Amino acid sequence: MNKDKEQKFVYEGLITESLSNGMFRVRLDNADLILGYISGKIRKNLIRILPGDRVKIEVSPYDLTKGRIIYRLRKNNLSDSDSD
Repeated sequence: MNKDKEQKFVYEGLITESLSNGMFRVRLDNADLILGYISGKIRKNLIRILPGDRVKIEVSPYDLTKGRIIYRLRKNNLSDSDSD
């Protein structure tokens, strides 16, 4: 039995809209708009994802319109340090 995992594409994108049941509209860096859902680890660790957050999303080569959000990228706090 061959246990090779299928190749998945990993993209970065911006959350544009929050939908129900942990689903989000994500605008990828290549300007495509896809539907993303939260992975189990993000749901389990109660990581909050809001519109405006940057995320990494994993997309199957079979359906390029849906993907799984696997990581929320950290924001740069440059604007906070300028206010000192």
